[in-house]
Amino acid sequence: MINFDKVTDIFCLVDEFCNNFDNSTKDFILGKPSKRPAIMSKSEVITITILFHLSGFRCFKHFYIYYVQKHMQDDFPNTVSYNRFTELMQSNILPLTMFLQTCCLGKCTGISFVDSTPIRVCKNKRIKRNKVFKDIAQVGKSTMGYFYGFKLHIVINDKGEILSFTITQANVDDREPLKNENFLKNIFGKLFADKGYISKELTKILFVDGIHLITSIRNNMKNSLMDMCDKINLRKRSVIETVNDELKNMCQVEHSRHRSIGNFFTNLIGGLIAYSFFPKKPSIVYNTIVSSQLQLF
Repeated sequence: MINFDKVTDIFCLVDEFCNNFDNSTKDFILGKPSKRPAIMSKSEVITITILFHLSGFRCFKHFYIYYVQKHMQDDFPNTVSYNRFTELMQSNILPLTMFLQTCCLGKCTGISFVDSTPIRVCKNKRIKRNKVFKDIAQVGKSTMGYFYGFKLHIVINDKGEILSFTITQANVDDREPLKNENFLKNIFGKLFADKGYISKELTKILFVDGIHLITSIRNNMKNSLMDMCDKINLRKRSVIETVNDELKNMCQVEHSRHRSIGNFFTNLIGGLIAYSFFPKKPSIVYNTIVSSQLQLF
């Protein structure tokens, strides 16, 4: 399940971040701090939130009650009730997000891939009865049909590391996040995408910022010249679809059991953090052939 060394590594990294976070934000907190000491620290709450996505459990309640409180008492001796812990999770969404932004994102290598994936909050037959995401989630369409919820947009490098992410409503066009400077702030070089990102204006805008947007062409479009290296990398774009599949099926960023908006974002951020701790990520392998033969031109 989860070994002791993995728990220790994650907790030490989270605890160091939380100490720096508290020292940086203590002067900006409104009101007086509570005199009553907390039963569980901020580091413990964030660590358990991350461990759930690495445990293989499908239900967080079962994971917390039947695994953490019974089999991890040596690691977390002072646990609170399940209802109280869910409140602590949502109250720590800011440090959780900052931890993802500062400690869990990869570095751009010049070869990046961008894609969006649906995040459904309920089944289609329950759209009209959904009250948690009423007037917030929207109906959108993907290659698999219509869905109700949001879209997760991510950018990864050739090593499978997440470089940037954003969340939009389901009816937002996939090209809209690319117009946001913060989304592609640390991205440079070549950015590979599918046919849904085709846009002459967007290509010109990104090219000025040092990003070369490369997409495949539609059937009714004229063929364009492209380097062989770009054609090969464009065929390797399935690596980001594999990352989306792992985020949904292994990190469980998508499920229909949310009872609040805060729980939805906490679960999503926790899944993205857990993915960064995977020992092996989908990546592209480059095999360089060294030959002493003369090339004829």
